[in-house]
Amino acid sequence: MASGLAALLDDIATIAKVAAASIDDVGAAAGRASAKAAGVVIDDTAVAPRFVTGFTPDRELPVIARIARGSLINKLAFILPAGLLLSYFLPGAITPILMAGGTYLCFEGVEKILESLKGDEDTLAEEVAELSSAEHERQMVSGAVRTDLILSAEIMAIALAEVSQEAITMQAGILLVVAIAITIGVYGVVGFIVKMDDIGLHMAQKPGRVTQAVGRGLVHAMPKLLAALSIIGVAAMIWVGGGIVVHGLHEFHLTPVPDWINHAASSAAAAVPGASGLVEWLVHAIGSGIFGTIIGGVVVGVHHLWVRRKG
Repeated sequence: MASGLAALLDDIATIAKVAAASIDDVGAAAGRASAKAAGVVIDDTAVAPRFVTGFTPDRELPVIARIARGSLINKLAFILPAGLLLSYFLPGAITPILMAGGTYLCFEGVEKILESLKGDEDTLAEEVAELSSAEHERQMVSGAVRTDLILSAEIMAIALAEVSQEAITMQAGILLVVAIAITIGVYGVVGFIVKMDDIGLHMAQKPGRVTQAVGRGLVHAMPKLLAALSIIGVAAMIWVGGGIVVHGLHEFHLTPVPDWINHAASSAAAAVPGASGLVEWLVHAIGSGIFGTIIGGVVVGVHHLWVRRKG
């Protein structure tokens, strides 16, 4: 009996060690996969604040929480199972789907630019009424979750490509960790950014010259920072969308445009050996942004013609 119990405990200990090792493997792989998707994660963080700019302070965090919940649902309920199924049964369909999503990002970005160029004839009272309405909040959350769906799909696709050689159960575990960690990280940072003015106001009311000076600085700086992030967010949508489409075109060899961009990036990097990596990335990003603007402009033009024809 004692020897049987000892053997059972030994088996349990072995299973526990294997489980712990598996958890460590999942964590390490999730870290590597997240690092590969870091560029798109940063873009997602830049895009998100523009959807909560203008809300009253008491609604900012609830709106961010709603967007974060929608983002997590996107990743866990739709992207993760769809990605695993496509990777297993129809891997060739992943790139065209991502290209369609990238095209939508280009369209959305160019549309935002055109909207910003139009004159705003609303009075201050009308703007306040609109920003405080439940319908406006619903529309902004819906738009943010829709945009997040494309960016999240790209993040998860990059992560999936990094662990494609693992068993399907390991892939599912890694993607689960990546989805949760990135959602918490992105919307945690977004929440911190949009509440920095409130933090600054609180500091400005505290005793101490340095604390008050820092608080006043934050209060004055945050509107400019949020305005800059709004511009960066739109640019990121076009750049990331254009980059997704360029990558897909390169994979299918449909046009020489990706080769032109790669050649320009390589040539620029060779001309500046001291900062070759940064220069190559910057030129490639600019090329993708220009191409994304063209794609978005074409889609916006077709969309507007269609709407006009439909009356």
